[in-house]
Amino acid sequence: MIEELLPPGVAAVEAFTDPAEPPALFPEEERHIARAVDKRRREFSTVRVCARAALDRLGGPRVPLVPGERGAPGWPDGFVGSMTHCHGYRAAAVARSGELASVGIDAEPNEPLRERGVLDTIALPGERVALAGLAARRADVAWERLLFSAKESVYKVWFPLTRRWLDFEEAAITIDPDAGTFTARLLGPGPEGDGVRLPGFTGRGLARDGLLVTAIGVARRPAAPPGPRDAHGEPADVPV
Repeated sequence: MIEELLPPGVAAVEAFTDPAEPPALFPEEERHIARAVDKRRREFSTVRVCARAALDRLGGPRVPLVPGERGAPGWPDGFVGSMTHCHGYRAAAVARSGELASVGIDAEPNEPLRERGVLDTIALPGERVALAGLAARRADVAWERLLFSAKESVYKVWFPLTRRWLDFEEAAITIDPDAGTFTARLLGPGPEGDGVRLPGFTGRGLARDGLLVTAIGVARRPAAPPGPRDAHGEPADVPV
């Protein structure tokens, strides 16, 4: 499911159930969830099985994947990635950092938000208007939950680039239900990617089997081709 939403070069692995016995963890990971309840331990363990399998596909090392600042998972040098889990679903997506600058994924149940106040917290006025139109077109999708998922993916792709918090109201989401895509327009200064200021992100989403899944991949900009050189290898003057 998740691999359908991600660009080439991303290894994605998902699971719809937890193993009967929680898989072994690294000591550093065990310490992180030493006091966790069984549900938390199972989702934490299974999503790391997915993450290690995704890393293995790319030739990455088998290392501890411990949550760091603001809960963002730590990835080995040379790799970027994202994890998500909700009831009945765990997934991880990993890419080489030379190909993608950042990855963000999120999964949610295809159900309305439980409390009305949550929507007021996450949605801008224009987004709430758009949600009403989307619901009129397709009542089988919990659009407010999809909006929440999209904003979660935005944050997950934003934080590794900036190491800064991003509030829900700092990104305006526009959903295109026909294309299965969404755009996130940042309402403040965007992060820099390869020396270029990013005004926002473009992602994809889908609703299937009782789940809502969203994903964003930020590709590296190709390096500019070298300019002309003179006989001594120095930059040559170019007429303008």
